[in-house]
Amino acid sequence: MATTVTPSEVMTLGEVAEFLRLPEATVRHHAARLAIPGRQVGDQWRFSRRALDEWLRGRSGKEMLLSQAGAFEGDQEDLAELRASIYRDRGRPEVEE
Repeated sequence: MATTVTPSEVMTLGEVAEFLRLPEATVRHHAARLAIPGRQVGDQWRFSRRALDEWLRGRSGKEMLLSQAGAFEGDQEDLAELRASIYRDRGRPEVEE
């Protein structure tokens, strides 16, 4: 009976470099700058295959931020009131005179 081998959920730097067909140094560089999803544990890098798959299918960070533009419209007034209530509760003005 044949067994099915499934790839490991957690991948090493070398495995990700091979998976993405990039040099390890390139993967390390982008992971360190949070451009590729991964975690550094000591001097080792580990990557979730699921996170990499989603990252490859997903939109860029810039596209995600642009899609959220205007999502918090009107929050300025809420934030101003929140800030005012914090200083009211503290019993002092926001700006010392």
